[in-house]
Amino acid sequence: MTSLRKTNLIFVFSACAMLFSNIAAATELNIYSHRQPFLIDPFLKAFTEKTGIKTNVLYSTKGLAQRLKAEGENSPADVILTVDIGRLYIYQDLELLSQVQSDVLQANIPTHLRSTDNTWFGLSKRSRIIVTSKDRVAVGEIENIEDLADPKWEGRICVRPGSHVYNRALMASLIAAHGAEAAEQWAAALVDNLARRPQGNDRAQVKAIYEGQCDVAIINNYYFGKLKYSEDENQRQWAQSLNLVFPNQGDGERGAHVNISGGGIAKHSKNKVAAQALLEFLTEPMSQQLYGAINFEYPVNPNVPASEELQSWGTFKEDKLPILKIAELSREAQKIIDRVGW
Repeated sequence: MTSLRKTNLIFVFSACAMLFSNIAAATELNIYSHRQPFLIDPFLKAFTEKTGIKTNVLYSTKGLAQRLKAEGENSPADVILTVDIGRLYIYQDLELLSQVQSDVLQANIPTHLRSTDNTWFGLSKRSRIIVTSKDRVAVGEIENIEDLADPKWEGRICVRPGSHVYNRALMASLIAAHGAEAAEQWAAALVDNLARRPQGNDRAQVKAIYEGQCDVAIINNYYFGKLKYSEDENQRQWAQSLNLVFPNQGDGERGAHVNISGGGIAKHSKNKVAAQALLEFLTEPMSQQLYGAINFEYPVNPNVPASEELQSWGTFKEDKLPILKIAELSREAQKIIDRVGW
């Protein structure tokens, strides 16, 4: 991590310490998290320092919803943190979350980024963007996600498997925008334009552009930041070879597709007041700035600007489609992905 980024993090932590007053009753919160520990530890440390509420984290990439359901009323879980709307929807669908009445959350999170029944809340945003080779793709040659279906890109696109939650969510957004038939036509054309079979993670697509295997890829925006500031010089070179395209930014366009990290309170939590305090803490300005400083994510709080680093990447207008719609269309999106062989 560069000294500049370290300085920024220290400033944000100090600001957090000044902003939040102590919550009277010290207790403990048990958190079931799909987010990697290093991404949430700074938030939890700041929360504990200001409230006296200790946190215990159980981290897993899968199986937490099933575990919570099996535990029932005996579950120790208080707070659920996830990395994708699809996972949040599973908790909601299984009725594993509590309704939360909070003026703070209502004020800090736009309606399209939280549930209508107040059971889950978006805490940060990430956009699915297009990256292109500086050497082989002209600036402005791609403007919209739909452009990737153009036959001119045959053999020039790399992307991870469509069944991954990031791409399935993108596919759902296209169904919402154009209908299932047109979305499937786009997906089929995308597959026809691939330079290789779908493989790897988002970093692998960037590496493939650098190595000349393809000229265009789809990634989550924060991967560019991770590569740009990587301790690995090779990965920094990958990032330097790219131009970023936030798709669908023109007048009359819907904006780029976004997904969220989010959270909710476990239905059988024994510490609902403290759990609500944590969710509110995560939406306040200083915490929202941390998302950008730590993981190059965008704030959900409309009163908090994106970090200077994120702003330097270019204009970003988001698709205001209710994020719940992405989850509702996920199954249909997966069927299309399977049919076209993505």
